[in-house]
Order: sequence, then structure tokens, then C-alpha cells
Amino acid sequence: MHEPLVSILIPFKNVAEYFEECLDSIQKQTYTNWEVIAVNDNSNDLSVTIAKSFAAKDARFKILDNDEAGIITALRKAYLHSKGDYISRMDADDYMDKDRIKIMAESLATHGKETLAIGKVKYFSKKGVKNGYDRYEKWLNKLTATGDNFKEIYKECVIPSPCWMVHRSDFDACGAFKPNRYPEDYDLAFRFYEKGLKCLPCTTTLHYWRDYDIRTSRTSEHYAQNYFLDIKLHYFLKLELKTNNNLVVWGAGKKGKTIANLLVKKNIPFHWVCDNEKKIGKDIYGVRLVHFSALRKISHSKTIITVANEEDQLNITSFYNELNKKTAVDYFFFC
Repeated sequence: MHEPLVSILIPFKNVAEYFEECLDSIQKQTYTNWEVIAVNDNSNDLSVTIAKSFAAKDARFKILDNDEAGIITALRKAYLHSKGDYISRMDADDYMDKDRIKIMAESLATHGKETLAIGKVKYFSKKGVKNGYDRYEKWLNKLTATGDNFKEIYKECVIPSPCWMVHRSDFDACGAFKPNRYPEDYDLAFRFYEKGLKCLPCTTTLHYWRDYDIRTSRTSEHYAQNYFLDIKLHYFLKLELKTNNNLVVWGAGKKGKTIANLLVKKNIPFHWVCDNEKKIGKDIYGVRLVHFSALRKISHSKTIITVANEEDQLNITSFYNELNKKTAVDYFFFC
């Protein structure tokens, strides 16, 4: 039986301490029809030497240099030189379960096109995994187990950036790595969502995600919170808000103010609600805050909720249930 070729794209920069473990985990995959396109993004350590040592012994490893700089251009070059029927990505400082490629490829083959294979992830660190990452892991894996990832896409990135696989034609239809928008993994997740790809449920841990102090997601400005809010609002306005909708922002904390300010700058009208008695009735950015009960009289509303407290989110959900409103349809949690 023919096994489709899987292209595993790996941008890498100064990961010598971890790179051998990463590449070794790929070499030991139970699924054997794969190629690695690893692109060196201007490393100045032994990363390239390690990569070339694998390529010298195994022709499935192809090592290239980035003509420019940055993870997006590295990914573009990797994809340009790939030949696989299925496309996957890997982070150079992580490692994968031996059955990851097999499980994902078989899932795509079984369910056909317009699908997205994903897997559960596990964070690990010499210093211990911090609470925020632990919570993200549990939240993400719960969604992945049922394939309901896109229902909460405005909260956080719902597709683990180094643990997905997709048909090449679907990847092209989603725009591949053409956009220059950061965070590039979150932008890609939104484009998978926009094209209507179906997340295929998975209950197996397929990827081991290394956490350490100088990981790119911790140090690069491209992964700062303001970038996440920008990208959430960009896609919300593009995909969710219709011409007959009344836009509402719920919450007047830091994130609520940031969203409100962005909307004001874009000249997009909106209602602003909260439950903070100290802020109700005040004008901020030229918009008056009102009590959330005003939503009972606002027709065809689409609400961006910037309230992070979990108990408050449950109360907000109960309120919308009373109004017969649906999450991810009428209201969207942005945190």
C-alpha cells in the first residue's frame, strides 16, 4: 500500500543543544516515507553541523540556508523545496513521539481533504513547566481530544504550531506561508479556520514541547500580547462581523481598552459594556461605558469578551444562555 510522502518543515536557529534529539526523533518514526526540509535561519552555533551530519547519513534530510532572516521566510523556503503530499511542521528544539507521523498521515488518508490532523502535546522543562504553559497544555489537549479547537480560536492559538499535518492542496488553498503576519502560527490557524478545515480528534500525545527561557515565543517581540490582540481583531472583523451586526465590547480592563482603542482608530462603531460600577457612565476614547444589561436591548449583537477571570466567564456564559445566544456565534471570548 502506497504511503504518501510527508514533508516536515523545520526552521532552525541556534538550537545546537536540542537539535540532535529533535532530528533523532524524526529518524526513528515508524512511518518511513517522509522528508525533512530544514532551513538554517542564520545560526552561529553548531546547529548546521548537527543538521548536516544527519543529512550525510540519511538522504531524507535536506538542509538549506535562509536567503533572508526570520521564521516566516525560512518556512517559505522550506515549503518551496518540499515535495510531500502531506505537509507538517516541527520545531527544532522539540521532539516527537515515534508514531506521530504515522498517526497523522493515517488520519488524513482516512478522512480525506479539507481536514487537519492534530495531536495532543506535552510541555517539559528542566526547571519545571510554569503554570501558564501547564494551563495552556490542558486547555489545548481538551479541545484536541474532541476536535473542537476552532470553537475557542479567539482565546489562544488552538492549533499547536509544531504539531499539525494537512493535505498539500488544502495548505495551498489556505495561503501556505505567504502572509507576513505575526504570530505566524496563530495566523495560519485562523486561515485553516477561515477555509473550513475540520480538526480531526486525537487522544494521543504526539509532540513534546520544550520550554526554556530563550525560546523564541518567550523572547521575540513578534509574540508579544499586542500582536495576539491585533490578529484576533483582524480575523474577527473579517470573519464574524456582518453589516447588520451591532458590535459590542465587554470589559474595560487592559485588553478591553486596547480593543476599544483599536476600533476607535479604525472608525468602527461599537457598544462598550462592563459590570464595574466605577467605570459605568464614564467616557473612554469617546465611548461611554454602560452596564452589560444593556445587551438585552441591543439587537443582532456580536460581542468581543475581554474578561479573563474563569468564574466571570461562567457568569457571562449564563447571562448569554438566558438570552438564547450561542458562544462562537453571538459572543466570543478573547482571553
